Amino acid sequence: QVQLTESGGGLVQTGGSLRLSCVVSGRTFSRYAMGWFRQPPGKERNFVARISWSGDSISYADSVKGRFTISRDNAKNTVYLHMNSLKPEDTASYYCAADPVRIWGTENMSFYDYWGQGTQVTVSS
Repeated sequence: QVQLTESGGGLVQTGGSLRLSCVVSGRTFSRYAMGWFRQPPGKERNFVARISWSGDSISYADSVKGRFTISRDNAKNTVYLHMNSLKPEDTASYYCAADPVRIWGTENMSFYDYWGQGTQVTVSS
């Protein structure tokens, strides 16, 4: 059974920073591509960033490029999302997800088999 647990969300002012963490149970974390997605209040869940199993291939949504950084530590079974220069429009529930099939990952959330429960990020203006 694969379980994902996010942490690191909270309330921050505009321009502030947060680091989200997602710990994945199981011994095959290093073979999963990982993604971060977010769901603003009353809106659909959208892609934020993804990272390949090796960390060599990364992509971001246009709205977060240059401000967010995804990384992973396979020794700790953890993927991170470093968020800088936060804006009120970044307010959302943030979810990490694991794709055990496509080693490069994808921006399409339908291909992710495992999901965390989410962590709330609120950016005040």
